[in-house]
Amino acid sequence: MNQNSEVFLDLIRLGLGHTRGCGSPLCVNWDRIEPLAAQQGLSAILVDGIEKLPDTQRPPKDVLLQWIGETLQGYEYRYEQYKQEISELASFYNSQGYKMMVLKGYACAINWPKPEHRPCGDIDIWLFGKQKEADATLEQKTSIKIEKSHHHHTVFTWHDFTVENHYDFINVNRHKSHSGLGRIFKELGVDDTHSVEINGEKVYLPSPNLHALFLLRHALNHFASMGINLRQVLDWAFFIEKHTNEIDWDWFLSVIEDYQMQEFFNCLNAICVEDLGFEATIFKQVQFNPVTKEKVLKDIIAPVYSPELPEGLFNRMIFRYHRWRGSAWKYELCYKESRWSAFWSGVWNNILKPKSI
Repeated sequence: MNQNSEVFLDLIRLGLGHTRGCGSPLCVNWDRIEPLAAQQGLSAILVDGIEKLPDTQRPPKDVLLQWIGETLQGYEYRYEQYKQEISELASFYNSQGYKMMVLKGYACAINWPKPEHRPCGDIDIWLFGKQKEADATLEQKTSIKIEKSHHHHTVFTWHDFTVENHYDFINVNRHKSHSGLGRIFKELGVDDTHSVEINGEKVYLPSPNLHALFLLRHALNHFASMGINLRQVLDWAFFIEKHTNEIDWDWFLSVIEDYQMQEFFNCLNAICVEDLGFEATIFKQVQFNPVTKEKVLKDIIAPVYSPELPEGLFNRMIFRYHRWRGSAWKYELCYKESRWSAFWSGVWNNILKPKSI
């Protein structure tokens, strides 16, 4: 890693309150560090880290005040809006006899020391297998239109937020292994024993086993195809830190071995410990190949391919082809079926849902 990346990780560890292994960043190029934090979804954590530095090591006061203002507006105020909209959406479903589970997003944020410092985007929900009926009810009772051109979920806009209403936890057509995993997810998805109240409305949460498997597989799929950022790594770390004693680790390790997720799991745990300062004792195992782990970390911090697709169908197809070729090592790390099998599955996926191209 270059010096900017090392300084950035020092500041993030400070922001997390993990001082073990932190140096004292004497020379910081703030013009490089701040965009890196934004790219990684950690602008608020960067500000938390800066606030623990001596005044002489902080960025200029006017710059810092601007960043603090952006954190308040873009993170903390947005988070309060996010909670409000989730409670109102849950209120609608509760009134119609549907149970609403939140995935990712809020379900991850509540594990963070400062939930409001995790960026929030879409609202991902699971309605315990009642997605089709619930979508019909929503369209009947409101003026909302449902978009059905996406894989494994429908999409609609609820006030200022995009909602992804899942009928599958993963795209079961994308990889051969996903059909088996899809069945496991749906078996876990019947558990309705975990919930919270938001503004007086009952909102369901994934069970620890479901959440652990979903977070790992979701991060793995994104890493292999487009890439992930450190915010997703922290989602994993904070979840494990809070719920490690509630996970059936024997079952979990058996499943990830069956579906070739062990090495990615090991790399993720190693990054959490070595680079983000979490205690190794919270993870079931931290056994990893140092070369592979550094390669994964480098791809997270400085990805070769942008997650943003270029404009135009032809340009997107060319970009995706180059990314597919350049990401061969990631595919081999994450999946046991052949890359060509996944390629033709991807072609079939695009035929089924052409708007996903």
